[in-house]
Amino acid sequence: MLHITLPDGSQREFPGPVTVADVAASIGAGLAKAALAGKIGDKVVDTSHLITQDSPLSIVTAKDADGLEVIRHSTAHLLAYAVKELFPDAQVTIGPVIENGFYYDFSYKRPFTPEDLAAIEKRMAELAAKDEPVVRRVLPRDEAVSYFKGLGEHYKAEIIASIPSNEDVSLYREGGFEDLCRGPHVPSTGKLKHFKLMKVAGAYWRGDHRNEMLQRIYGTAWATKDELQQYLTMLEEAEKRDHRKLGRELDLFHIDEHSPGTVFWHPKGWTIWQEVEQYMRRVYRENGYQEVKGPQILDQGLWEKTGHWDKYRENMFVTESEKRDYALKPMNCPGHILIFKQGIKSYRDLPLRFGEFGQCHRNEPSGGLHGIMRVRAFTQDDGHIFCTEDQIQAEVTAFTALLQKVYKDFGFTDIIYKLSTRPEKRIGTEESWDKAEAALADGLRASGCDFQYLPGEGAFYGPKIEYTLKDALGREWQCGTIQVDPNLPERLDAEFVGEDGNRHRPIMLHRAIVGSLERFIGILIEQHAGALPTWLAPVQVAVLNITDNQAEYCREIAKSLQNQGLRVVTDLRNEKITYKIREHALQKLPFIVVVGDKEKEAGAVAVRARGNKDLGVMPLEAFSRLIAADVSSKV
Repeated sequence: MLHITLPDGSQREFPGPVTVADVAASIGAGLAKAALAGKIGDKVVDTSHLITQDSPLSIVTAKDADGLEVIRHSTAHLLAYAVKELFPDAQVTIGPVIENGFYYDFSYKRPFTPEDLAAIEKRMAELAAKDEPVVRRVLPRDEAVSYFKGLGEHYKAEIIASIPSNEDVSLYREGGFEDLCRGPHVPSTGKLKHFKLMKVAGAYWRGDHRNEMLQRIYGTAWATKDELQQYLTMLEEAEKRDHRKLGRELDLFHIDEHSPGTVFWHPKGWTIWQEVEQYMRRVYRENGYQEVKGPQILDQGLWEKTGHWDKYRENMFVTESEKRDYALKPMNCPGHILIFKQGIKSYRDLPLRFGEFGQCHRNEPSGGLHGIMRVRAFTQDDGHIFCTEDQIQAEVTAFTALLQKVYKDFGFTDIIYKLSTRPEKRIGTEESWDKAEAALADGLRASGCDFQYLPGEGAFYGPKIEYTLKDALGREWQCGTIQVDPNLPERLDAEFVGEDGNRHRPIMLHRAIVGSLERFIGILIEQHAGALPTWLAPVQVAVLNITDNQAEYCREIAKSLQNQGLRVVTDLRNEKITYKIREHALQKLPFIVVVGDKEKEAGAVAVRARGNKDLGVMPLEAFSRLIAADVSSKV
């Protein structure tokens, strides 16, 4: 007898080999209909998978994360099926699942148009409605290569040819379309009901710019109609909040073709930058960090010692002077070690915390650039802590509490904590890894943080914690990190004199809170939809007159508020007051002050808060107190 153990611990017996679908049917007709796949241990398999020995099994449905993955994978194949139906000359390449959806790359003689996308999506729905079974078969590699060459699918043949010759490959067929895939897939196309094609973009074959540019069609797929609609609504809101759009509308910055991947900050955008930087500078000062500044250009030999030259060379900008090769720094850590090495350091000096607003340059591919979120020149709130092994936990606990305070001040309270542990290829002893991982975990626990492990995701030299914040739309942004590194101090010969009088290597903790200031400001703009809290707003108050009779009083108000440290503009134009109010409201200013003859005579102001909220007339002193409290609260 064959025994199948279900998630609740119960067992089912079968006289011989049985498919996942058969097990689901034995439990109930409803589950059999809902089954998308099965999960044996950690492996997800097709419902047609034949179980030949005693096994644990869970039935995967659309309610499961694995089920959604199967839906999206299968919808990518449905997309390719529809494209081949409508454009038989198109060649298919690869179509993986990505966050919130999928894509498929095609080679075709002309660009796909929005009309083409609409036609493809319509055809996908028609094919899904046919509810055609999805059937798996296995071929020897060489036979599969010949098969796809015979179909004229040269990209697919090339992919298969890269597989070892002694391996078999699996193919999945639905109707008249067959594709290479490891699977698993839904049992039939009728399971695919809630999807939408999003856009077309360019993508090089195999990610190599020397290869042909393909057309990548992106799509999204969900288990229910409501989930699809919620996602599309979120995208609509995200488009309204797009920092690139708001950057233009609010006159904050621009990206220029004369320097791709770098930011031209306009006065108002630079004001936001300065507020963020000066805030972080106070954080450094109040939490035991010494601010330092390293050079932009460092000798190639240093990067060879650190290992960056071998691993990161293609992403570095290089230059030459007097027959010496240099690189613009892609990170700040080597410079901080060189500063640490100046003079003899004692165990009494540790932990030693350096912080730098260090500008870095990385030669990111042009296709990966995205507004100020992904750039080639960026500034980090970079910090490095030199400490002993025994000091790691306390530093992690203090850093985590500090990071939480900073994120809260910027309007983020939902933080996800992830601990990445030792990878398969690593340096150092098992004992040192045990200590480092335990110190990070204990540091998080001491901070009251629930966290998840990411096994094998640490760097080759040490584990790390990633701090990911959630924004107003539920999107996740990994910004903060703290990482244990005994490797770089070893490579660059950093030492301190221990209590025993001997020389020892310090542990280096790489840490960042906001990460790239450019990226973080982009996140802030989108989080607040451009309506930044008063303390961050580039212009906090606009003072508007109704007639020329109040112009001088407006100037006095502005001067008084500026003396309070506020950022104020006056608008004394000979325009209708309704026009001026609307214009400044569109700039998302926190407060608009309107002054007429009555306000002038009373020494008062009529105050409007953002969102068209009329706060009424109040004495100037009362408004000064109101806005001071608003700035202080950081709400």
